Amino acid sequence: MAAPAAAQEWDVSFGGFMSQHVAYADISGSAVSGEDHDGVDLHSNTEIHFSPSITLDNGLTFGAHVEFEGENQTGFTQIDESYMTISSDTLGQIIIGSENSAGYKSMVGAPGVTSMYINSPSISTFIPFSAAYPGGFRQAGLSSYTEVGGNNDVQRLTYFTPSFNGLTVGISYAPTGSLNVRNSYGVDRNSVMHDIFDIGVNYSQTFGTTSVTLAARYGTAESANTYVASDPETWGVGAQLGFGDFTVGASYSKNDNDISGVPVGTAAAGDSEGWSLGVTYDMAGPWAFEALTYQGEADAIDAAGNISNNAEYEAYRIGASRDLGPGVSWDVYVAHVKADNGRTGADYEDVKGTIIGTGINLSF
Repeated sequence: MAAPAAAQEWDVSFGGFMSQHVAYADISGSAVSGEDHDGVDLHSNTEIHFSPSITLDNGLTFGAHVEFEGENQTGFTQIDESYMTISSDTLGQIIIGSENSAGYKSMVGAPGVTSMYINSPSISTFIPFSAAYPGGFRQAGLSSYTEVGGNNDVQRLTYFTPSFNGLTVGISYAPTGSLNVRNSYGVDRNSVMHDIFDIGVNYSQTFGTTSVTLAARYGTAESANTYVASDPETWGVGAQLGFGDFTVGASYSKNDNDISGVPVGTAAAGDSEGWSLGVTYDMAGPWAFEALTYQGEADAIDAAGNISNNAEYEAYRIGASRDLGPGVSWDVYVAHVKADNGRTGADYEDVKGTIIGTGINLSF
């Protein structure tokens, strides 16, 4: 009889989101020469979240959070994040498991209202710029929400302080950065990036009709590659200011990944940096509008020894979103992306693309 009684004390919640996009694309560039990417395409982004929690008599709240991907993707797991939380008003929050770092979670950047993101790889579903841009997933050349060496959702221990008048500080440690939502079964520090530390600071406060959010983060790790001259690092700053119905935001992030000693036959991502800038307007009624950009640069070397110096990524988006009801919104947007690999002569490759799209977003 005790087990059912205990189970009733748990708050077991389900949630998630689904976004369905339809867009027309116009693509050109030497990296897609002989290919035809023009026309109408579809994109789906879905997650189901399972989040049980319980608050004990001592005031501590224990919880779990598991995110299930709604689409099959080559090279990606079906579980996006899986972690435990321990929190209270006086303790703050402890996160144990596969989740982004404290630095990642503390960052802010250019605001937006539509869900076809340009500050991430999402836009590549319509514009295949990865053929020309070695920016790297979770690297600053493509997103201000970056991680050390591009690690993402690895097994990690994170602590966030309670909010002190809007100021929150977080620190993270991960044994390795090579396993996404998986156990390491013993970390061989001679073969993988290891001992990853991140710190993030976020300040958020409202003064009358003005809101202020400031963020900064730093992260470092030890490299297993003896030919690399220094260990990978990342850092970033971001801010958002709200004035009535307007919000303005910007960010700058950088990854330092030394590849000066990488031998031929080994592919590696080098230094990368990027910045975002944008503004949104929440008009009286159901409509909100946006205009934003992300600009990135990256260095890389491929397995053939070809080096990309200052490869460039430029992305722009304007759009509008209409609130249709609780948890339902409709997006319309235009996005333009230009990317090149930074090489010269016959090795130069570029991609240019413009899309006109619309999407329906469900949040539940």
